[in-house]
Amino acid sequence: MLVILMSLSLIGIIFVQVYFINNSLQNEKRQFTLNVKRSLSFVSSAIEDREFQNYATKMHELIASGVVADSINLKELIVRTQDDAANQTIVYKSAILEESYKVPSLFFDIGLDSISISRLTNQRETVVYDNNALDGNLRISPVKTIREFSTLSELEKKLYELQYREQYKNYPIYKRISTNDVERLLLKQLKDDGIETNFEFAIYDKDLATKVQSSNFELDKASTYGVPIFLDNHNESNYKLYVDFPNRNKYLFNTIIGMTLLSILFTMIIIFAFASAIYQIIKQRQISQIKTDFINNMTHEFKTPIATINLALDSIRNPKIIGDQEKVLRYLKMIKDENKRMHAQVENVLRISKLERNELNISKDRVSLHDLIEDAITHVELIVEDRQGYVKTHFEADKASVLANETHFTNVIVNMLDNAIKYSDDAPKIDVYTENVGNHILLKVSDQGNGMSKQVQKRIFEKFYREHTGNVHNVKGHGLGLAYVKQIVEDHQGHISVESEKGKGSTFIIRLPLIT
Repeated sequence: MLVILMSLSLIGIIFVQVYFINNSLQNEKRQFTLNVKRSLSFVSSAIEDREFQNYATKMHELIASGVVADSINLKELIVRTQDDAANQTIVYKSAILEESYKVPSLFFDIGLDSISISRLTNQRETVVYDNNALDGNLRISPVKTIREFSTLSELEKKLYELQYREQYKNYPIYKRISTNDVERLLLKQLKDDGIETNFEFAIYDKDLATKVQSSNFELDKASTYGVPIFLDNHNESNYKLYVDFPNRNKYLFNTIIGMTLLSILFTMIIIFAFASAIYQIIKQRQISQIKTDFINNMTHEFKTPIATINLALDSIRNPKIIGDQEKVLRYLKMIKDENKRMHAQVENVLRISKLERNELNISKDRVSLHDLIEDAITHVELIVEDRQGYVKTHFEADKASVLANETHFTNVIVNMLDNAIKYSDDAPKIDVYTENVGNHILLKVSDQGNGMSKQVQKRIFEKFYREHTGNVHNVKGHGLGLAYVKQIVEDHQGHISVESEKGKGSTFIIRLPLIT
């Protein structure tokens, strides 16, 4: 249940992280779109302002050049107010002077013979009269006179703007703005708005491409941003400025790459920690099961010799037997053998423990592997003969000198032979082979016994592991022999493996480096 809850929590965390990253990406897309549209609006206004300023400058220069006006029109507005609190009369005067000029259009290069322009100037005057000094004709000098004469800049600007838009409305776009100018303005404005990625642009006239465009622009309605440009006096335009970002998705992803990588890193750490915890839980359960099996096997292994020893002692104490020296000696030998058997099992446990703590001192000398094999066979040949089996050697290796500890490596071979005998229900038939492979020697111990499954082969060298055979303990041992064999072989810079098939026997293969 705990594992299920942890798994669900981990899946939930992953989904939240994915949702958060996706939401951040969508927010970046929306912000990117807003920034691009704002930039395009600024650029559109900047292009129009630039053209208008150029037009207005030319107008001022033309008027300042001394051209005589064709006509002059004067309009005057007078407003009088009464301030009873101050006992004053205030008169406001405003006069607008309009001067019209007709000049050749070559000065503006717009394709017409001539154009008419106007200049507006304004004269404003404010006069304050003292009511006590008035004689009814307003001829008395004012108490205070404020005079101002200036150009009507806002009004003039509006007039020029209306005139400019009307004149340039049908003017070719490539003569109004250049590709380089558009690119420069876009580059600056996009950079100011925090958008630093490659872009392509173009100005279209009624959905038709014009000459003002970048070399690789392609109009894609799904990914291209557009804004009207060069509006007329009705705020309408045939022209539209489009901008496309070929690397938009990559750019947007790069904006959240740091956060994404950190999120992935932390998620992977959580997954690793979770997997490690699950592995440790499973491993602890396996160890617990192995320890339980070990205790059960050890109990079974020691129960029989202890019972045998007790029976032998009881028999010796029997008055009828204690006087029979032959029977006493047989029982004493039985007690010694059972005690030796238990001692050997305890030594196996202690030996493995010392190997794991690197406390077992293993000195190595130059020895012949063939000699070690022959010595090991002598330890089991009586048992094999008693079961009417055989152990045959096939020494095909020309070189057999290895660096090994004679005692421990002999025990290795004895263990393998002992396993071949124990796991053969019928008469044990064992063949031992050696052969040279490069700078190594291979030792193979083959039997025709019970064999083992693939699953058992994966765990055969684990400490305390034994194949489950139900409640039948027909094979003695604690699962320590092959674990000891693996430890010793690896300490000799060797490698051990097994090839087996259920019901067709097993072959243990040891690979050791030769002494050259």
